[in-house]
Amino acid sequence: MSAPPTSRAEAQPVETRDELVAYLASGSKPQSDWRIGTEHEKFGYRTNDLSPMPYDNAPGEEGATVKAMLEGMARFGWEPAIEDGNVIAMMGNDQTGGGSITLEPGGQFELSGAPLETLHQTCDEVHTHLAQVATVAGEIGAGFIGLGFAPRRTLEQTPIMPKGRYAIMKRYMPTVGSRGLDMMFRTCTVQVNLDFSSEADMVQKYRIAIALQPIVTALFANSPFVEGKPNGILSNRAAVWLDTDKDRTGMLPFVFEQGFGFEQYTDYALDVPMYFVYRNGAYVDVAGHSFRDFMAGKLTGLEGERPTLDDWESHLTTIFPEARLKRFIEMRGADGGPWRRLCALPAFWVGLLYDGAAQAAAWELVKDWTVEERERLHQQVPITVLKTPFRDRTVLDIARDALTIAQGGLKARARMDGFDGDERGFLAAVETTIDEARTPAEELLAHYEGKWNGNLDRLFAEYSY
Repeated sequence: MSAPPTSRAEAQPVETRDELVAYLASGSKPQSDWRIGTEHEKFGYRTNDLSPMPYDNAPGEEGATVKAMLEGMARFGWEPAIEDGNVIAMMGNDQTGGGSITLEPGGQFELSGAPLETLHQTCDEVHTHLAQVATVAGEIGAGFIGLGFAPRRTLEQTPIMPKGRYAIMKRYMPTVGSRGLDMMFRTCTVQVNLDFSSEADMVQKYRIAIALQPIVTALFANSPFVEGKPNGILSNRAAVWLDTDKDRTGMLPFVFEQGFGFEQYTDYALDVPMYFVYRNGAYVDVAGHSFRDFMAGKLTGLEGERPTLDDWESHLTTIFPEARLKRFIEMRGADGGPWRRLCALPAFWVGLLYDGAAQAAAWELVKDWTVEERERLHQQVPITVLKTPFRDRTVLDIARDALTIAQGGLKARARMDGFDGDERGFLAAVETTIDEARTPAEELLAHYEGKWNGNLDRLFAEYSY
């Protein structure tokens, strides 16, 4: 999730739809300016009893808290962002290398990384962040683990963070789907944000991104446990998204229609229901109204008020398709995971999309898939992952083809680490999954049914950062 938006009363109202289209188009940049932005979330817990950390302790209570974690990060140069008197994010600067640390609704700790040139830099950033987190966590009795779904906690056991937008979302989610609260409070992801050079380049990248998200979901499936035991689904995070809010999620079939571009995505986003508007340091609940209503001055409680580009930017962060368009493209299909996989996810997508020949090959791989085929993958992959059938093949076969393309793309980029190594080494975790035909979730289940003897405490002992 985003850090608090700025409240700029002096910002000029948006007068026309064309201004919103131009905002998206302004993300186009030459290939020399393309960057890699990696974001990852993780679950924090108290090491004494593996319970989720509250934001703060009640009077007389002791134990690790989310607030203490945030405040502890200040020693590394991170600067606090305050909402209603509470520290709810830590903002980066030149000392930290940029980026931000933000909170998901249930206290999930997220690093929103800086835009970087190479995967070497991206993985260094991840390593530095996790080392800082481990330092602070070790001092206060906390631990962190990377998974797609909280393996033990119930919704009732999960605290809510003191951010105004989350209270609004919590009220609205149950009205539009059965799993929205699970999405908010019990899931974690890793994603990568990538650039485009033009509208045509955006369109092809976005179509590849949407089509291949189920393949990535399978490769990174890492959430087989719910409330202390397996439930037959290997990516519970992905399964949750199937019934969260159909107005703002899914595979977006219109993206593959002739004429798709910035205008069409703008029209889609204009009609996605809003959650809130940020005014005068507070969130105003406008849940259910569209941004088109806002453009017309018809928001209940804000009658006659018109949006600014800040409002548009904020609204775009509340739309959750499998790949999301802003002034860059966000790849959103992967479960959270261990360190090597936090580096492997951006490596996979950069290899596919940041070299012209690789991008052309990736498009060739998916261009004749039908709407029905893409949706079938989307629905089935959380359960059957690499074994999911596709035509006369399986998702494993498609993943192997995509990996070969990504390897070629990273080789062509030739971004070296100073020791004669290029970026292909960051694909090692994906290579292992494909070579063994076994996802991280299946590895966890094998341990659970074998050496762990059904004791899920061992998961935290062996897989925490």
